[in-house]
Amino acid sequence: MLRIVSYPHPALRYESRPILEIDDAFRAAVREMFTLMYAAKGIGLAANQVALPFQFFVLNLTADPEQPDEEEVYINPEIVKRHGSVEDEEGCLSLPGLYSKVRRAKKIRVRAYDIQGNLVERDVDDLLSRAIQHETDHLRGKLFIDTLDPLVLHGFSERIRGYELEYRQGQTQGLIPANDELLRRLGCLARPSPEGIFTEPGA
Repeated sequence: MLRIVSYPHPALRYESRPILEIDDAFRAAVREMFTLMYAAKGIGLAANQVALPFQFFVLNLTADPEQPDEEEVYINPEIVKRHGSVEDEEGCLSLPGLYSKVRRAKKIRVRAYDIQGNLVERDVDDLLSRAIQHETDHLRGKLFIDTLDPLVLHGFSERIRGYELEYRQGQTQGLIPANDELLRRLGCLARPSPEGIFTEPGA
């Protein structure tokens, strides 16, 4: 069962590997991610936010499970062009309750595979452009707080320490495994396995 991990879980800094196969296990993970995203009232969720070290994310800008036609899956995404810049507010399901203005490209060209395995290239702007940039950063182990001015980030230092304290307390209580174990699991998942992409080799 997947769950959204919170900062500073090491999966959030783990650079994901490409998806090589779209199988039933992958489709099931995508469906579960949409369910988690809707429950958290989010519009996007990257695979490493559920501790899967793979290059894909899900989006539904309506955040409404009653609008499945708006669901999108981006597999092995690549932003090939960026135009202009604009600043707007962002948040993150792995940093719940923290929001800040973030400067992003206003318009981008993105290339990715869809859930049917078709290679798609699109020019997008506005909220969709921002969401794709945010989620693509996740797959590179980058969080939106990494883009903030040091003075702005300093203003969030108490909140960030709170996330870290809660995470360490979870580890102390045995609710969250030690980071060494989490990194071992991520490394095992990232290695190709004949049993499937979400199966630890030898498990």
